Amino acid sequence: MATTVRRAVLTLPAAPLGPENPLPALGAPADAHVPDERTRVGLPRDTARQIGYGPLRSLLPVRILDGYGRRRQEREFEALVLENAHLRATVLPGLGGRVHSLVHLPTGRELLYRNPVFQPANFALNGAWFSGGIEWNIGATGHTTLSCAPLHAAAVPAPDGGVMLRLWEWERLRDLPFQVDLWLPEDSEFLFVGVRIRNPHERPAPVYWWSNTAVPEDHGTRILAPADEAWLPHRPKGGGGAPTGGERTLRRIPVPEWQGADRTYPQRSEYAADFFYELHPGGAPGTRPWIAALDAAGSGLAQTSTDALRGRKLFVWGAGAGGRRWQDWLTEPGSGGYAEIQAGLTRTQLEHVRLEAGAELSWLEAYGPLTADPAAVHGPDWAAARAEAGRALDEALPRDRVRTAYAAWRGAADTEPGERLARGSGWGALEVLCGGHELPGTPFAESDLGEEQQPWLELWRSGVFPGPDRAAPPGPSLVAPHWRDMLETAPADPLAEYHLGVAQWHAGDVAQAVRSWERGLSRAAPRWPLLRCLAAADTLSGDPVRGALRYAEAFADLAQEDRGGTAWGAAQSALGREAMTALLETGRPAEARAVWDRLRPALSEQPRFRLLAALLLAAEGHMAAARRVFEDGFELPDLREGDEILAEVWFRITDRPLPQAYDFRMRPPA
Repeated sequence: MATTVRRAVLTLPAAPLGPENPLPALGAPADAHVPDERTRVGLPRDTARQIGYGPLRSLLPVRILDGYGRRRQEREFEALVLENAHLRATVLPGLGGRVHSLVHLPTGRELLYRNPVFQPANFALNGAWFSGGIEWNIGATGHTTLSCAPLHAAAVPAPDGGVMLRLWEWERLRDLPFQVDLWLPEDSEFLFVGVRIRNPHERPAPVYWWSNTAVPEDHGTRILAPADEAWLPHRPKGGGGAPTGGERTLRRIPVPEWQGADRTYPQRSEYAADFFYELHPGGAPGTRPWIAALDAAGSGLAQTSTDALRGRKLFVWGAGAGGRRWQDWLTEPGSGGYAEIQAGLTRTQLEHVRLEAGAELSWLEAYGPLTADPAAVHGPDWAAARAEAGRALDEALPRDRVRTAYAAWRGAADTEPGERLARGSGWGALEVLCGGHELPGTPFAESDLGEEQQPWLELWRSGVFPGPDRAAPPGPSLVAPHWRDMLETAPADPLAEYHLGVAQWHAGDVAQAVRSWERGLSRAAPRWPLLRCLAAADTLSGDPVRGALRYAEAFADLAQEDRGGTAWGAAQSALGREAMTALLETGRPAEARAVWDRLRPALSEQPRFRLLAALLLAAEGHMAAARRVFEDGFELPDLREGDEILAEVWFRITDRPLPQAYDFRMRPPA
């Protein structure tokens, strides 16, 4: 059977993704890790160096996705299917290029954990993320901002004369184009995935990449990798991302036994944990990088790669109540749990690597079925278990074949794609047009430009940023140095000053950003976008009282400006939440109540505002009424991974036991 690529439609119960949050994300990412000397103690030199390299100042220019809900109804998703006689891969180009399913056709076995629903949750760097399948994480520590974003896709001639599926986009946190080529040779039981990241700029850039694969979790599943030790964050978090912000140490632990349990069986950990494997057992260099999830019968999925993708990790939710609660939250209760086997460019997910100007990084991954002797892989001798899994992998897919496939794929990486099967964003087209970049194999065409890119295209062509469209909130800001330079020489009208301040803030020039916003404010109509930036600057710079008062002023101006519709509703929801939070945190319940009274009636019923209502009532001294908000019931769709705000608010208003519906606690007792 010749390999084919075809269009398909996937129908799933799906929650709405909702609109983008239109407020620029000025704060540091929620899970930002700030390393200090304690973090580096005892680490290998390369890891110690890379942990401190390239942390994000903010998520700019990316916008937050926090408008999703939890009411699901049937929805059709565009899918692309790559198939030969052995495997069928189903890819969702509109959702970050996620490999939703990988079926071994001779047995009919699904090799991945396939989520039966689409349910966004607050796990990505910019919010919306969903579980299941194979995801491609690029940008910075955590789940990519492209988790729920469309990628460009096209069929491309494969090195063996068949066809492969190319996905590509412009990653905006680092301003780097990348491609993911899915290649299924006609006779192959393994899906090859060629990845390339390019730096077309005249400056080096930090790079992050982890491929995360969700696999079914049951009591018999064991995760195997060529390692006798692993690095464990001192305080692990869930969700398959990287350790929570504020982590200070990585401890080196033995594999498989630690603290009285074999941690290579996911359900033998009570709490969520990240195990970053040290892939050189006995100190032997040159170990083949691989990881596998094998069930009680010794069958399952294996992942391997060329040597550039050196890291391997196991993420487990844990068998405790918190981990089970989160698993149910991400899908339909009763759907079964999952663990994640992951592969990355570095030893841990706290690191970034340096990509020099004009350089590129590339590697090849392989995913496919693996069967090994169950008595050996589940036996008490760990060295024998991993040796048996490694032997089975060498038999199914010799290491030299992966290297040969990589060399063949590199020869086709620049091949221009044929018919476009899906379209991503227009941001890559804007950067290629304005920067004059040559990127063979990944065309970013002028026809991809959309409404959001038009003001910036006009700035590049004329030197003038177009005036505001009073019919909608301000569009996205761009913050790269070349855009900041253009804004600095553009006429200083309020909207240009607004975007310039955002770019200056991102660059770390706080004082100049504030001056730009203040200059724009003196002539602005409406005033709320600039007031909100100044409020955030005050709050983040250590003056929360002035920030809260500016938030109140900004929201009052927005409430007068609101022209109805989805975009204005998203602005009022986002600014209302920020304003009420700031006012309550500075002890101003009367001003918070004034914000509440100006909300659109429909917004006050949103779950995040139900939580704020409980906080407001408690601040006003109405504890019983605050408790009734919880008793009436609400779900917080954008509850942050590892966030215990529901428990914190509950225990602030009552000493009763926390209801199970609000219990998302994942950490062991302090």
